[in-house]
Amino acid sequence: MASSQLPQPRRSCQGLDSGRLALLLAVLERRAGIRIQQLDVYANAVGGVKVVEPGADLAICLALASAVAGVPIPPSMVACGEVGLGGEIRQVGRIERRVAEAARLGFTTAVVPRSAPDTDAPIELLRVPSLAAAIELLSLQKL
Repeated sequence: MASSQLPQPRRSCQGLDSGRLALLLAVLERRAGIRIQQLDVYANAVGGVKVVEPGADLAICLALASAVAGVPIPPSMVACGEVGLGGEIRQVGRIERRVAEAARLGFTTAVVPRSAPDTDAPIELLRVPSLAAAIELLSLQKL
């Protein structure tokens, strides 16, 4: 994220669908109160992967909010959930396996939809109903 000097802020992404990024930026602005309208946005999926899975929506939104707020997300945390137009966090398929794999990889905390089932994996689940709640939980509101 960077302040834009142009009348139309730049939106650039690699490895992400530009339409999906535009939708997530609109939801961040409208439903979570993150002011990004006048910012240039640069998003990149590391390692040359193409992210097409809606389950990455929550992680992408939290990363963008983190960049705007200047508050890092703890490196031991993962996030998984689809973000709806109303800012709600929807459950994704096989979330138990995803959370278990995250725990196996050493992550200790997972931000997941409120409806996510319990798991036996050694990982703390932080259940959130909405994108705004997730941003508040992680203190990513811009001060």
